[in-house]
Amino acid sequence: MPADHMEKTVPTVVPARPPNSEGERKSTNFHPSLWGDFFLNYEPPTAPQQACMKGRAEVLREEVRTLLKGLKEVQKILDITMAIQRLGLDMYYVNEINELLHFVYSSDYNDKDLNLVSLRFYLLRKNGYNMSSGIFLSFKDNEGNFIVDDTRSLLNLYNAANLRVYGEKVLDEAATFTISRLEGVLESSDSILSTEVSFALEAPIFRRARIVEMRNYIPIYEIEATRNETILEFAKLNFNLLQLLYCEELNKITLWWKELKVKSNLSFSRDRIVEMYFWMNGALYEPHYSHSRIILTRVTAFMTIIDDIFDTYGTTEESMLLAEAINRWDESAIGLLPEYIRGFYAYLLKTFDSFEEELGPEKRYRLKRLVQAYTKELKWRDEDYTPKTLEEHFEVSMRSSGGFTLAAASFVGMDDIATKDIFEWILSYPSLFKTFDIFVRLSNDIVSNKREQTGDHYASTIQCYMKEHGTTIHETYQRLRELIEDSWKDMVEHCTNPIDDQPLIVPQTVVNFARTVTTMYTHGDAFTSSHTIKEMISSIYVVPIQV
Repeated sequence: MPADHMEKTVPTVVPARPPNSEGERKSTNFHPSLWGDFFLNYEPPTAPQQACMKGRAEVLREEVRTLLKGLKEVQKILDITMAIQRLGLDMYYVNEINELLHFVYSSDYNDKDLNLVSLRFYLLRKNGYNMSSGIFLSFKDNEGNFIVDDTRSLLNLYNAANLRVYGEKVLDEAATFTISRLEGVLESSDSILSTEVSFALEAPIFRRARIVEMRNYIPIYEIEATRNETILEFAKLNFNLLQLLYCEELNKITLWWKELKVKSNLSFSRDRIVEMYFWMNGALYEPHYSHSRIILTRVTAFMTIIDDIFDTYGTTEESMLLAEAINRWDESAIGLLPEYIRGFYAYLLKTFDSFEEELGPEKRYRLKRLVQAYTKELKWRDEDYTPKTLEEHFEVSMRSSGGFTLAAASFVGMDDIATKDIFEWILSYPSLFKTFDIFVRLSNDIVSNKREQTGDHYASTIQCYMKEHGTTIHETYQRLRELIEDSWKDMVEHCTNPIDDQPLIVPQTVVNFARTVTTMYTHGDAFTSSHTIKEMISSIYVVPIQV
């Protein structure tokens, strides 16, 4: 089933922007790769060493299972469940956690304890239970201010508030209140939870990429007085075993990338294969989704090259010829292309053919809709056109964000849920995917606006909104950030109260992609300026945790 299909159309012809006075191409001016051949030369531990690690991990895994089955107290269940989820171990205990949360949902509890109430609300709503936010009203005084006595309760209230949906005024107020109070806690810098507070102010737990949260939380959990040593040891070993798997995948991916660069000779494009893998790994971290990660990383690589041709390096005429060739999707179209694109196009066809051989022709995948959006934006750029409304901009730029393209592609490699019905539903472009595309577009535009608008670029959502509403740049950023928050509310709604009759894994996967977008755009555009996440990538793929 094509995951990104459109009718055959001839791309709109737009006037080519003339070259500069010296007839030279625009400089890409991208930072080179920070990793070089590092993962090509990766040498894993010996087979006996790996066997020893796996054997010990299996023993610990079953010990933790026994521990979970013996839990009877609500507070203890919530604390351990939260820790296991943050440590990335919950994938091994799906049934046990579901049983424990059902027990919590059905049991009496102390509804005067804000810490317990917040943690209970967060875990139950996150796992699909219909929870009322009205319970938080009892924690406000006569002036409407929240009564919070300790940092732990403040953090859990903050995390609960960030699972809000539309119309939950009390959680909107809690989110504003907790951010202000947490900033004060961080400034005082005398709290033992200062590291937790610092991470929280960057993003609440629900919005953090799982692999990043896993790596960051292990040392935090290690110094907690209530830690469980068995869980801690298992978390460390599990992380190290995942690191081995990820490095093996990176070895394959970087070898493929090197071959693509040699055969395509695309020295102008961003050399970001490790960062691309990190992005996809953040969305799908479970071991059994190895196939999906590799497919997604390759798709991302092609999307990046095409984007760089359209957006930075190629002339209008060259870009339109590439769009027509991709629309034809056939080797006969190679003759249409300028020499420097031919090798890339041939390799594109070859790689996607290999996907079909691996997955079957009913799961074939294309990039046609994405390229169609790129051609429209190219027309905007060359005609110096700014859409009259944000809605008009979104009609094109939602698709060009690449969000739908990648999220849809992730399901192609998921053999456990990749049914014909699910793909037909995805192709209908339901509200979940529209929301995600808006989220990606706005997140990208806010951090990339200054860099992109200094060059020859189409008007972003920033310029469009300013023109439509007559706002300043500061007011525009504020309003678009509010729209990003609205997008989160929509995605939470799909996870906690599914609007469409689809498996929960579908909206959860989309949310996982949103989490990686948050990671990549927290401190600017970390994909283009990848030095900002070098330390993060190193901690996940290069440096093992001492057990």
